[in-house]
Amino acid sequence: MTDLISAVDAFDVRFPTSRDLDGSDAMNPEPDYSAAYVVVRTSREQEGHALAFTVGRGNEVQVAAIRAVAALVVGMPVDEALSDLGGVSRRLTGDSQLRWLGPEKGVIHMAAGAVLNALWDLRARREGLPLWRLLAELSPEQLVDLVDFRYLQDALTRDEALHLLRRSRPGRAARRERLLADGYPAYTTTPGWLGYTDDKLVRLARAAVADGFGQIKLKVGADLDDDVRRMRLAREAVGPDVRIAIDANQAWDVGQAVRWLRPLAEFAPYWIEEPTSPDDILGHAAIRRQVGPIKVATGEHTHNRVMFKQLLQAGAIDVLQLDATRVAGVNENVAILLLAAKFGVPVCPHAGGVGLCEMVQHLAMFDYVAVSGSMEDRVIEYVDHLHEHFTEPVVIRDGRYLAPDGPGGGAMLRPASRAEYGYPDGAQWTGRATEEAS
Repeated sequence: MTDLISAVDAFDVRFPTSRDLDGSDAMNPEPDYSAAYVVVRTSREQEGHALAFTVGRGNEVQVAAIRAVAALVVGMPVDEALSDLGGVSRRLTGDSQLRWLGPEKGVIHMAAGAVLNALWDLRARREGLPLWRLLAELSPEQLVDLVDFRYLQDALTRDEALHLLRRSRPGRAARRERLLADGYPAYTTTPGWLGYTDDKLVRLARAAVADGFGQIKLKVGADLDDDVRRMRLAREAVGPDVRIAIDANQAWDVGQAVRWLRPLAEFAPYWIEEPTSPDDILGHAAIRRQVGPIKVATGEHTHNRVMFKQLLQAGAIDVLQLDATRVAGVNENVAILLLAAKFGVPVCPHAGGVGLCEMVQHLAMFDYVAVSGSMEDRVIEYVDHLHEHFTEPVVIRDGRYLAPDGPGGGAMLRPASRAEYGYPDGAQWTGRATEEAS
């Protein structure tokens, strides 16, 4: 009997991080890190797991979008779907009716990515491989078959992508062994949340250096005097040799960004992340021209591969920060990694959140082994929150991600966590409602 995709279930899971202001920044002062959590089920009782990340209110909208997209794959033969995930990707993102709600952006696009990532997780589990290794063992031809080159060919053609992948293929085995032995460099945002006290900032910054991190990140953008004070404290805490990145989370207009960064330049910020609207490609380019040597970084809210293409074509960024759940899944991120390699821009993925560290490490490690072949000036974001809720949490040692060796893409939540933090009926939320009412 043919094994079929029998169901795609979506769950609203929220973590009350706003209680301690974990994740707080200039635009998201009290986030509740949340997951629109996906489980793909087969008629032979196998599962694939993934999620789309949000920060609380509206997570139910993301869940509804996943349920709408799910109808496109339920009933498909599993072997047919998993052997042609490029075709499945185009089916999910190209539906003539759902596409009207994007196209290729917002909750529908993220829903397509969540379903597709769950299918990749299912495939990796069936093959007994971590996702990074599954991807890195695909041939160049198989990898380019995953990519939708529509709208990209003025910047990257299929033949150019094949050339990039064939060029890096001879060193794959050696890079895989180096990755397994040494891990992948990380930086931490843990000290830098905007709602933290100065004492907490200093304590956590010093702890990060002691733990082997060569870069930390601070949130900025709410109050200039506060930012100057916090940057001075952070620089004194970590010394001159540790990089400090800063992140405005889209708080500024273009001119405001340039003016705000002038007094912060004294403390040698390594990059400014999301200095303005994530949609403003020319604005990022204008900022970059005026704030050097501070680098400009963005990507966590960049909707799709076309916007990344334009950011690269416009010379608007020094650092590309792809996200595991913002775009339409693994396939679109493969396209983005190929674009970055073509333009020679380092990829430093956005993580933190809930499950993003667990998921995005696979993309960065695949990029190192099979695409860019480089770790130079490349780091994966790390935040020390919520990893205990996953069946295979990330492992950090001496400021580096250790390569995961378990099968799958890393997003599988523990059943007890899914139940306890399910919204609105989980114990964490019903208990909170009772406390607030009393």
